[in-house]
Amino acid sequence: MPPQYVAIITDGNGRWAERRGLPTIEGHRAGADVVKERLKDAVDLGIRELTVFSFSTENWSRPPDEVQGLMAMFAERIDRETPELKEEGVRMRFIGRREGVSPDLVERMEWAERETAHNDRITFFVAFNYGGRAEIIDAARRFNGTSEEEFRRCLYAPEMHDPDLLIRTSGELRISNYLLWQCAYSELVFRPELWPDFTREAFEEALAEYDRRQRRFGSR
Repeated sequence: MPPQYVAIITDGNGRWAERRGLPTIEGHRAGADVVKERLKDAVDLGIRELTVFSFSTENWSRPPDEVQGLMAMFAERIDRETPELKEEGVRMRFIGRREGVSPDLVERMEWAERETAHNDRITFFVAFNYGGRAEIIDAARRFNGTSEEEFRRCLYAPEMHDPDLLIRTSGELRISNYLLWQCAYSELVFRPELWPDFTREAFEEALAEYDRRQRRFGSR
């Protein structure tokens, strides 16, 4: 059975731009275009939830001009693409810390969530200013129970299903502090393509690799 819940670490935008002699922000723009295309593919392929790693809590340490460019691009994409995503039945959710993000950008994110709140064709989770350890720490601060399910309710998006499949592009073999709680039993597929080169064919190959595996969840 194909996976219904997929998470992706969209890695390699900067290297893609560098290899072409382009400014780093152009790699991020190309990567954002590919996110949009693979989201459409996810709908076609029957995926119910797609989560992408957009900006991590560690990414603030990047050069200031790159961070500023990313913030401006992120705001621009929300403004331009939210009406289209609403029309296509996509529900948007942003997960991560809102503290430290400009109030104007937070307002845009909340607007996009409100605009698409009643859509149910696919849920598109965007991990922005996100870190897996930060999420667990923030949940622990709110936690006042005894069970895993009660702890889950304290996570950024308690309605998110655990990903069946986690894909990382660019050939790196690590999960980089991404969805540490949710990916406890996810199948991992590492792809060699830099993210802007991640085609529908590559996506389908990753899904096919998942389909060949036998998931045991600790049993024999």
